[in-house]
Amino acid sequence: MNDPRPALPACVVNCAAYDRAGLRRDISLAQISDVLAVDDGSFVWVGLYEPHESLLDTLQEEFGLHDLAVEDAHNAHQRPKIETYGNSLFIAAHTAQEVDGHVRFGETHLFVGPRFLVTVRHGASLSYAPVRQRLERDPEMLAHGPSVALHAVLDFVVDNYQPIVSAFGGELDALEHDVFAETYKRGTIRKLYELRKELTLMRLAVAPMQDILSQLMRSPAILIPDEVRPYFRDVEDHAARVRDTIDTQREMVSAAMNVNLSLVTVAQGEIVKKLAGWAGLLALPTLIASWYGMNFAHMPELDKPYAYPLLIGTVLLACVVLYRYLRKVRWL
Repeated sequence: MNDPRPALPACVVNCAAYDRAGLRRDISLAQISDVLAVDDGSFVWVGLYEPHESLLDTLQEEFGLHDLAVEDAHNAHQRPKIETYGNSLFIAAHTAQEVDGHVRFGETHLFVGPRFLVTVRHGASLSYAPVRQRLERDPEMLAHGPSVALHAVLDFVVDNYQPIVSAFGGELDALEHDVFAETYKRGTIRKLYELRKELTLMRLAVAPMQDILSQLMRSPAILIPDEVRPYFRDVEDHAARVRDTIDTQREMVSAAMNVNLSLVTVAQGEIVKKLAGWAGLLALPTLIASWYGMNFAHMPELDKPYAYPLLIGTVLLACVVLYRYLRKVRWL
């Protein structure tokens, strides 16, 4: 069967118009201006993944996007932020995804207007297709316009932080057993450092997201209707909880690193004490025996028949006493 949907470039994941009832209609990029020309309460949602510059220039003409916003979207290394350009918003948010046991970070740039939403994904980022499908099953929500779609995308981004942070917690629990292990493992401190590094990068992604949501919730901009603002407050609460969890885990990792280094220092001290104890035990007979290694002509003990056995017994007794004392003070 022939696909009735319009042919789109490979980097265009989605291009659809939603009417005032929240019903979807697939359109081509060239039809965007036709949809926006009719003031019927509909809006357009375009989803892109790593688009080329010419495509962004085309969308700039279709939606009337600001030059600075489009320039930021060309570059995939933007700090998380929200900017207002006339009657539209530009939002840069960091995304996170676990790939091969490591966290990879990407970006999503969002252009929001009274009748459009454009999402531009770069790097590690999950598709927003599940978000669209969930909203399309609830057309009454979509009828509120692009602000609902914006909320759904940001909520999806924040929700994807949670399993990554939970995985960090499991990794930290496993490393705590290595920290208190009897034998020192050099790899433990390296893993703790790498975990703290990833937690720091996660915080750099989550903390600005909380600020973005706060501005969206409290901004007097007409793009966010009053009935939609509580939904952004809910996402802000989720972001705050993720950030608090990250902060707690960072403190625990720092404490684990300090404890690990302290235990290593204590273990080294114990080894030095044992070596010093055995050195003392060896030094005592060595000191006594060294007297008999000197070339004296007359030593009072040499002409006594039991002098040698008594000397050996005295040395052994002194060593036993010293050994018991060192065991008592836990140097051996």
